Amino acid sequence: GPVHIKKISAVLNTNIETAKCLVKSLSEKYLMGKRGFIIIEVEDSFQLCSNPEYFEYIKTLFSSSQKKKLTQPLLETLAIIAYKQPVTKSDIEEIRGVSAEHSVNKLIEYNLVCEKGRRESPGKPILFGTTEEFLKYYGYSNLSQLPVIEPEAISALDI
Repeated sequence: GPVHIKKISAVLNTNIETAKCLVKSLSEKYLMGKRGFIIIEVEDSFQLCSNPEYFEYIKTLFSSSQKKKLTQPLLETLAIIAYKQPVTKSDIEEIRGVSAEHSVNKLIEYNLVCEKGRRESPGKPILFGTTEEFLKYYGYSNLSQLPVIEPEAISALDI
């Protein structure tokens, strides 16, 4: 995001005008050097951005990492995994009442869910839990930041 000129001048240990001149000079060097990024001015701040000239390349590079649209079944499955983890597919199926195969596989593909081990029971089913990508996707730093749900709703999910 944009960095305010006051912060830049403080980091450079100089006055605001000198800091502005330095950033603008650097910005011109990036433009003339045909770099992959540019510096833009946003009010009293500066921001490092990708060079529009290379937009198509950058778009291709990051197209696979765009936020995926999660369907209702995926959201339901993800919520169960997030609140009940570690959990097996059969646990999810018991709660949802439908097969969890596709949903769990899609969530693994999106890197929102991963294997967390195996349950010590017959067949040793795989246990699933959320990933760091899940936390980033929703803007949480840890699982304790998940929204609190009513105790009645939680007990309805008990297996």
